[in-house]
Amino acid sequence: MAKMRNSRRREEEDSGFIEKTIHINRVSKVVKGGRRFNFTAIVVSGDGQGKVGVGYGKANEVPEAIRKGTEKARRGQVEVPIVDGTVPHFVIGEFGAARVIIRPASPGTGVIASSAVRSILDAAGYHNVLTKVVGTNNPHNVVRAVFNALEQLESPEQYAVRTGRSLDEVMGNYNVGAHVWKTGA
Repeated sequence: MAKMRNSRRREEEDSGFIEKTIHINRVSKVVKGGRRFNFTAIVVSGDGQGKVGVGYGKANEVPEAIRKGTEKARRGQVEVPIVDGTVPHFVIGEFGAARVIIRPASPGTGVIASSAVRSILDAAGYHNVLTKVVGTNNPHNVVRAVFNALEQLESPEQYAVRTGRSLDEVMGNYNVGAHVWKTGA
């Protein structure tokens, strides 16, 4: 039976998903005999090619909480657009007191972000992004604000359809280095 469990775990690791634990919290409940501890975990899972999800798991032990969070993250994945390794356009995501600003960056910049935001963007497959978290650094609200921002993103194809222009016309104006930052050329 133990061999079966280990082989299943190896298959999950080789499945190509990027899984990162964002936050683990210990919750205590005072009962007659003392304290009873439970654990919660926020886990992000993505394929590194535009699909990402987040899950929240609760259990009596940390590994079990992480496992539950991972399963929920895999089930709730959403697709996000990636253009040249970055986000297609500037976007602000909000949830509660948290505001997350996400900007496209030129190639070679890397992911400039806090640990929670970086985990999500890495799992999604972004390589060059600038971000700023404003308001609160509560990981629950920051994660939801990031997903709010990612839901607002639209690919150049979606933008072309929405505005009734051709894709060549839209992409002719798109240059991350000069167009987004209004510098140089």
